Amino acid sequence: MGKSESQMDMIENGAASRPRRRGWSSRERALVGLVILLSIAFLALLIVFASWDDGVCTSSDCVQSASRIIENMDTSIKPCDNFYEYACGGWIKKNVIPEANARYSTFDILREELEVVLRGVLEKPDSSDIAALKKVKTLYRSCVNETAIESKGGMPLINELQAMFEWPLATTNWERDYGDLWTAEQSIAKLYTSYARQIIVSFYVGTDDKDSNSHIIHLDQPGLGLSARDYYTCTGSYEKACSAYTQFMMDVAILIRKEKNVTTDEIRLEKEITRIMDLEKEIANATTKPEDRTDPNELYHKMLLSDVQSNFSLKFSGQEFNWTSFANEILSMANLTITDNEPVVVYAPEYFVKLGPILEKYTAREIQNYLAWRVVMDYVKTLNQKYKDTRQAFRKALYGTSSDPAIWRYCGNYVNSNMRNAVGRLYIDEAFSGKSKDMVESMIQEIRNVFIETLKELHWMDPETRNKAAMKARTIQNRIGYPDIVKDDEKLNNEYKNVDYKENEFFENVVTNVEFVQKKRLKRLREKVDKTEWFTGAAVVNAFYSSSRNHIVFPAGVLQAPFFSANQLQCLNYGGIGMVIGHEITHGFDDNGRHFDKDGRLTDWWSPESAEQFNNLSKCVVYQYGNYSWHLAGGQRLSGINTLGENIADNGGVRQAYKAYENFVKKNGKEPLLPGIDLNSKQLFFVNFAQIWCGNYRPEFAVNSLKTDEHSPGYFRVIGSLQNFPEFSDAFSCGKSDYMNPPQKCHIW
Repeated sequence: MGKSESQMDMIENGAASRPRRRGWSSRERALVGLVILLSIAFLALLIVFASWDDGVCTSSDCVQSASRIIENMDTSIKPCDNFYEYACGGWIKKNVIPEANARYSTFDILREELEVVLRGVLEKPDSSDIAALKKVKTLYRSCVNETAIESKGGMPLINELQAMFEWPLATTNWERDYGDLWTAEQSIAKLYTSYARQIIVSFYVGTDDKDSNSHIIHLDQPGLGLSARDYYTCTGSYEKACSAYTQFMMDVAILIRKEKNVTTDEIRLEKEITRIMDLEKEIANATTKPEDRTDPNELYHKMLLSDVQSNFSLKFSGQEFNWTSFANEILSMANLTITDNEPVVVYAPEYFVKLGPILEKYTAREIQNYLAWRVVMDYVKTLNQKYKDTRQAFRKALYGTSSDPAIWRYCGNYVNSNMRNAVGRLYIDEAFSGKSKDMVESMIQEIRNVFIETLKELHWMDPETRNKAAMKARTIQNRIGYPDIVKDDEKLNNEYKNVDYKENEFFENVVTNVEFVQKKRLKRLREKVDKTEWFTGAAVVNAFYSSSRNHIVFPAGVLQAPFFSANQLQCLNYGGIGMVIGHEITHGFDDNGRHFDKDGRLTDWWSPESAEQFNNLSKCVVYQYGNYSWHLAGGQRLSGINTLGENIADNGGVRQAYKAYENFVKKNGKEPLLPGIDLNSKQLFFVNFAQIWCGNYRPEFAVNSLKTDEHSPGYFRVIGSLQNFPEFSDAFSCGKSDYMNPPQKCHIW
């Protein structure tokens, strides 16, 4: 029999020996698919159960989590007696504060790990780098180029002093060379534009609190050389800091005079330094205390520049200070000019009223001595080791540190602070997973929903205010991981197109960078606020809330264990990053954030009754934290007023995260336990929450932080928020007489 055409084809294709088979029916295909799916599901369950032993997770990630948690705990302490010591006692015993650190905490360890990553990417040569990345690496190399820095001594600063009317203390014939040329308007403006220093008068362009889409000039009281006004009493624990401060001034002046071959009369030098200190003490005493600057409505005073001129008359060495000329000196950097009719916001009218009589007591030389010193003291760290060493006793007195950080750490942090998007690009390419972004976004939505649902339980709010609060919570926007510009080559290059750096000129690069940043900030005066712009970088171990934008921001740097890991138990994630998410959401409703509406405008959207109830409930928190005394700070008490916003956010954050975790369990079922730890999932939530605040402080820095930090120390962040939370006491079966379960509990959100 002859072969058919089809058989011939199969022979040629080597298939003639196999019988031809009909195709599967749709039903058969469906059955086979179902078998395959069931097989895959069964294998997945086998894998999961292989890592569980009687409800205990024994995967490598769970073992690592368990090891970290156990190592940090001190189980000889009862959790209801002192939960911080119970959760962090082991951590405190095993972690010694490095010589260069004023504090050493979980946050600091994560920052150090991030710094190691930054060192790797910044030191990695790559010919394929885009222009922005080449520039950031050049800036970094100029900073770590110790040979070039050492060879120049103090000359970069000495040369720069000539551009800002010199430092009379470190030169001769100042009156002859500069006395007739000097004006306060030019000198103070120069310090802002070229060195980013706001001294005597604080001037900046920022968002208008009452119009969150517009920028406006702000005038405020300045920062101080010593961290806080209390230091200027120069008594008790502050005496050493004052002494070190004036000696720092003396040592730098002598070094500069020596390099300039100027003979030093130390007796005269001491007299001039005394006058500098006298002036700064009076300025410090004229500033308003932090506890009197907590209400944004009381700070906000909008007026024309002509009103500033008439309301706050200042005289420098007998010459009337022209506020409009001063502003134009600064704005000329951005090619902007304003008139007396320019609106400005004055945040510190009381300070400017007090400042006038103070300035009349001092000569132009004495005022310029102070202005120049405030630049010099901050810029000596960019010079060689001799100049850096002049800071050591001062830093020891203020922070307790006995050495500087490694040069590569300092330089990595410097470029990260000043070229944050370029550094962010390097960091996320190296260390950030997109999977984290999706998971955190889901957690934010869950915790936001908890906050909104919880509003219904707050009987102290009237329905109208409650509805507005819910609307504000719904409109909070998320910023997770990194801004889009980081991944956009063209936009990233364009951001840094107008700045260049030289590898052998670190000091000059610093000044170049300051002028670049200040010019960009000033240009915003005539621009609308870009609410899509990030106000932080990606390589940052922190989280933020912006009241003017109603944004919460979680940079890539904070999305790591123990705060967060895609592979650790959810009870740990909710106790870590979950609490941080709740904390930032609650900032929109703390003693400051509550004054801003859903669009970021400073406006009164509360009923008088609800506002009064909020203030009454806040007094409970003020009293609670204000009665904590800190042994590391010599028994000084916390400021319940200055830390109120952060304490409210902590209390709200842990409540919301815990409730969100309970919802997670209801939806997904109970999680397995960790091996070797006799704690259930709810207890693990609280332990991980506490362990993100483990830390040690040097006594000097403890004192400093009480005066300068809006956050309570980690110890009290744990103790305070958990003492107020009944669910914590339930989780650990705390009795009514236990320290962690006081009868009086504060509860706002």
